[in-house]
Amino acid sequence: MLEPSRGLSPAALDAISALEQRVVAADGGRLKLEWGRLRDRAGDRVEDFLWWDGDRLVGFAGLYGFGDSVEVAGMVDPSARGRGIGGGLLDAVLRETPQVLLIVPRASEAGKRLAERRGGVPDHSEHVMELRGDPVPGPSDPRVTLRPAVLSDLAAVASFLDEGFGSAIPDLDSRLGTFRMIERDGAVVGTLNVVSRDGRTAVSGFVVAREHRGQGIGRQVLREVCRSSPDSVVGLEVAVGNDHALGLYTSLGFVPILTEDYYAVRARD
Repeated sequence: MLEPSRGLSPAALDAISALEQRVVAADGGRLKLEWGRLRDRAGDRVEDFLWWDGDRLVGFAGLYGFGDSVEVAGMVDPSARGRGIGGGLLDAVLRETPQVLLIVPRASEAGKRLAERRGGVPDHSEHVMELRGDPVPGPSDPRVTLRPAVLSDLAAVASFLDEGFGSAIPDLDSRLGTFRMIERDGAVVGTLNVVSRDGRTAVSGFVVAREHRGQGIGRQVLREVCRSSPDSVVGLEVAVGNDHALGLYTSLGFVPILTEDYYAVRARD
């Protein structure tokens, strides 16, 4: 039974987590489920789709808005595949939002077939990278510091994200608490988002202002985040073809673990 959901109850979150564990155990890799956002759904619109077989969750798809794009991440229980659940979830998503970016791990042939059957067109791809252990050491400039973002930083964070990624993040004000501000000599020169969950620290929204790049600021900041992380794994994503960022991350010890392809999919006329 398909259940469109406005917000997620604790029981639904537990069921999604259990399904994620079963899928990852079978397929390896990871799923881009954005747990911070799942837990903080406003509940004012349908953003999640759950497929139940009795009281067992066997399929899930979640919507995540980023700027002008809406991304979709989903999964189907290994024991329930071949029953049209993935297609049913995607059709339900497209009835709610007629144009999305479907995230497909490159190793998932079933995901690729689903995207192509729905007329999906490759949009872009990202490497998922992880660092396990300490980062490669290097010099430290005492003028460069990190601090938590506060409400008065909202406009600056939005501007940095627009500069780095072409768009800001919807409901940024409610997510500001996980952002940090990069300062040099007391002046804000960049930002990044740091979220910890289940033994893994995720870094995203990492931008150093254009006029301050090439000075080792990004390298020092990321090294410090990795050193101070309470988790055993630090992960991030980088666009395929962004050789500069890829070189920075690998120089600190990050290694690619998988690649995710994003397909632009539209509702059928």
